[in-house]
Amino acid sequence: MRITVNRRAHFNAAHRLYRKEWDEETNKSIFGKCSNPHYHGHNYDLIVGITGEIDPETGYLIDLKIVKDLIKSEVEDAFDHKNLNLEVPEFKNLNPTAENIAVVIYNKMKPMLDPKFDLTITLYETPRNFVIYKGE
Repeated sequence: MRITVNRRAHFNAAHRLYRKEWDEETNKSIFGKCSNPHYHGHNYDLIVGITGEIDPETGYLIDLKIVKDLIKSEVEDAFDHKNLNLEVPEFKNLNPTAENIAVVIYNKMKPMLDPKFDLTITLYETPRNFVIYKGE
């Protein structure tokens, strides 16, 4: 029987959406106010989903403390209260859109998990805008 457990987390970060090779007018026309040269911030909500088989001995899929600790080390410590463009190496040459942030989080966490588990990253940039990435 496959089941998914989820752990919710939160972090605050600033970013600017833009492409260095585009002029300001093009960036503004594509990214709008998200291309503010002085950056802007979001209160991100993150849901990390782990899917797999329940261990018949423990009754757990995975100890959620493991997931909590991974989120802390790989996401919160790395992103919380940071300027993603300036302070997070993964975004030095990658536009920090919600889509790209979700993929980066997935790529940081997946190698830390037992390969028997599937991972789903759900990232809310606002209460109404969110992305889901499953490594596909």
